[in-house]
Amino acid sequence: MADQSNTPPDAANRMWGGRFAKGPSAVMEEINASIDFDRKLYAEDIRGSIAHAEMLEKQGILTTRDRDAIVEGLETIRSEIEAGSFAFSRRLEDIHMNIESRLADLIGPAAGRLHTARSRNDQVAVDFRLWVKAELERTEAGLAALVEAFLARAEEHADTVMPGFTHLQAAQPVTFGHHCMAYVEMFARDRSRVRDCIARMDESPLGAAALAGTGFPVDRHMTATALGFREPTRNSIDSVSDRDFALEYLSTASICATHLSRLAEEIVIWSTPQFGFVRLSDSFSTGSSIMPQKKNPDAAELVRAKTGRINGCLVALLTILKGLPLAYSKDMQEDKEQVFDAAESLGLAVAAMTGMVADMRVEVDAMRRAAGAGYTTATDLADWLVREANLPFREAHHVTGVAVALADDRGCDLADLPLAELRKINPAITQAVYDVLTVDASVASRSSYGGTAPSEVRRQIAAWRERL
Repeated sequence: MADQSNTPPDAANRMWGGRFAKGPSAVMEEINASIDFDRKLYAEDIRGSIAHAEMLEKQGILTTRDRDAIVEGLETIRSEIEAGSFAFSRRLEDIHMNIESRLADLIGPAAGRLHTARSRNDQVAVDFRLWVKAELERTEAGLAALVEAFLARAEEHADTVMPGFTHLQAAQPVTFGHHCMAYVEMFARDRSRVRDCIARMDESPLGAAALAGTGFPVDRHMTATALGFREPTRNSIDSVSDRDFALEYLSTASICATHLSRLAEEIVIWSTPQFGFVRLSDSFSTGSSIMPQKKNPDAAELVRAKTGRINGCLVALLTILKGLPLAYSKDMQEDKEQVFDAAESLGLAVAAMTGMVADMRVEVDAMRRAAGAGYTTATDLADWLVREANLPFREAHHVTGVAVALADDRGCDLADLPLAELRKINPAITQAVYDVLTVDASVASRSSYGGTAPSEVRRQIAAWRERL
């Protein structure tokens, strides 16, 4: 929005006080202004100011009349911003001074009393904490929806066999339900990290003032409670210089985005004609401008790309903070854009992935065909030799390797090798071995806790539903 036309050139001087005789240069104004991005904090700033005004009145620092005028003026400003009629000014630097200047226009000198016993240092710290806390709560809700989507698909496909991979090579048969439950575990850990982050940051810095606290008889517990924090922070220097909560948010976002990216990569691979394991709906695919047959998994690819962007935000903020002495430095103004950008990217990525998981079509037959390819039941043969022929596992491993080489030479599966040929490799092998060489028998046998057997997958699904 355009600058306020009635904002005088020396408006910033009046906000800073009498120390400055002249206004800032155009370059200084350009590098110093943050209103272009920190206007996002308007609701938190107004909420913090109302809590501060209520506390000042209760402590006898502010008259009831001034408190009422301040609160009414702030609510008017909230309405103006939300209606799009508020005129933001870059000359006033940030959201705090824009709101305070407008409050002065609305209620006169009483607006100047609002800043008693606080500084922009603790003001921005509380605004930013409130915003990050709310974003973490939105992230937790988004992850809950994603976990529910995976639980639904796992339940639907507890018996659907597919190849499990190591090194992107077919390793052993697993069930698609079991594969889905791997992502339930991953995204549930992300939710846990979100909750940990909220618990650690749930302290209010309001009342720490510039860095040393205040000589006014403020009640910081009152403002902390009013703003929904567990308690106030305990050290005024740390209160205004701490950005751990922002770093933790970005760290949590980066780990979560990495999980999303791994899933996106699998979806990209699975949706190729060469795999054909899943088919994405039109809602999460795009076409080609030149090749009419193409159906591209663009949503998954963009989720994969967002991870690099989110990781970059974390590295940027770590680098900004690494050399800062206590307490507040203007460098900290650069913290918000990183968090705002990462939050937008993560929110989009979680929502897109939830949609893709919920409505993609699972190609059960293609998964089953691939599950038996690449001698994925070889380990079952080795295990059978250990159980039934009493071979040491290393010897059983060697015997199985010889059998795989023979099947590969003949271009057939292990289950297609004649018993006579298998007995030439080891005479202890009997007809019973064929009972373990099918993919269904393989997955059914993996019934250890956390295994891929359909019975165990269903048990884990039930346990997760109860836990959630």
